[in-house]
Amino acid sequence: MGVAWRPLFSLTIVSALIIHEEWVSAPSCTIIPGSNLDEFAEEHPEDLKVMMVANLLLMGSDAGYLNSLFRDHYMSKFFRKSFQSLDPDMLVVLGDVSAKGSELTKTKWVSVLQQFHRLIGPFLDLPLHVVLGDRDLGRCGELSSKSVSWIAGRFPGLDSAGCGALEISNVSFLSLNAVALLCGNNVLRFSVEKFIERESIDIRTEVEVIDEERKIRERVGGFGWRENPISAGSGPVLLLHFPLRKMTNADSSSNKDRGFAGSGPYDLLHRLPRNATEYIFQALKPRMVFSAHTHEFSAYTHLDGTYEVAVPPMSWNARDDPGFVLAIFRKNRSAVSISYCSLARESRVIMAYLCVLILLASFVVFTKTPHLISSR
Repeated sequence: MGVAWRPLFSLTIVSALIIHEEWVSAPSCTIIPGSNLDEFAEEHPEDLKVMMVANLLLMGSDAGYLNSLFRDHYMSKFFRKSFQSLDPDMLVVLGDVSAKGSELTKTKWVSVLQQFHRLIGPFLDLPLHVVLGDRDLGRCGELSSKSVSWIAGRFPGLDSAGCGALEISNVSFLSLNAVALLCGNNVLRFSVEKFIERESIDIRTEVEVIDEERKIRERVGGFGWRENPISAGSGPVLLLHFPLRKMTNADSSSNKDRGFAGSGPYDLLHRLPRNATEYIFQALKPRMVFSAHTHEFSAYTHLDGTYEVAVPPMSWNARDDPGFVLAIFRKNRSAVSISYCSLARESRVIMAYLCVLILLASFVVFTKTPHLISSR
C-alpha cells in the first residue's frame, strides 16, 4: 500500500509544476483608461496590435548561469506565451536591448544579438522595430558616428544615426535616437535634427494635401473630414527611449527601490530637456508618444493634449515584476486602446521552486524512514 501511492504523489508534483509553469508564463493585461483613448472599441480584423517592450538588458556571452539557465528561459516563455495569447501584429523594443552595450566589442555585441533573437522567438516573423537606448550607446561623450551606425545597422529600419520611420496598416511610426538629442554640438545630434526636419516637411506636405482635399469637398458641398490637419496629434506615433516629461518625486523613490540592473549611463529620472521636447512637439505633432528608461509604467497627457506612455522593463534584471504595453490602433485611426500587461514576479517563481524542493525532500525522508526503522 505504501509503495502504490508514491508514483501517484510524484506524478501529482510534476503535473502541478507543469501547470504552474504555464500559468506564470501568461501575461495579465489591464486596459488603461485615457481621455483621448478608446478602451471600449470593438475589435476588428484590420486593427493593428503592437507589443511594446523595453529594457531587456541582455548580457550576451557575459551572462552568468542565473541569466542563461533561469531568466532567459522564462523571458523566452513570456514572449512565446504573449505571442500566443495576444496575437500581436508587430513588436517594438524601446531601447536598452543590451545591459552594457556601450562597453561591448563587436564580437560581444553579436552574442547579444543572438541572445535577442532566441528570446523573441516567434516575433522574428513579424514586423520588428528597435529603438536605441543609453545602455546600448553610452553617454554623449562616448558616442561616435561609426559605432552608432554599426549598432543601428544590426536592427531593421534604422538609419546610420539610429532613427527610423515606417508605416504599417495606415499607422505611421517614427523613432528617434534620443541619446544623441542629449548632446550639444555633436555630429549625431545634427543628424537626428536633420532627420526630424525631413520628416516634419513630409508631415506638412501630407497635411497640406489633406487640407486642400477637404477645402475642395467643402466647396462642392460634401461632408468631408473636418479635423484640423496641422493640429497637435496629427503626426506619427513617436517612439523613443527617454521620456519627454519631467519625473515626479514619487517616481524617484519607486525607481530607487525597484531597480536591480545597476546604474546605467543616465539615471532613471533622466529625460529629454525642455527645448528638445518643445522642438519635437512643434516639428512632428506626434499622435502619441511611447518612451521607456524609467523602469516604471506610467501614462499621462501633455499640455498640448499629446498622450505619452512610459513602457516598463521586460526583464528580471531590471525589477522583480516586469511588464510590457499592448497598443491596439483601431481601424478608424483615431481610436487607440492601451493595455498594461504584467508578468510573474521572479521572487514568486523562485519561491515556488523552493516549495517543490522542500516537498520532494520531505517526501524522500518520509519514505525512507520506515526502512530505517525496520532495519533496526
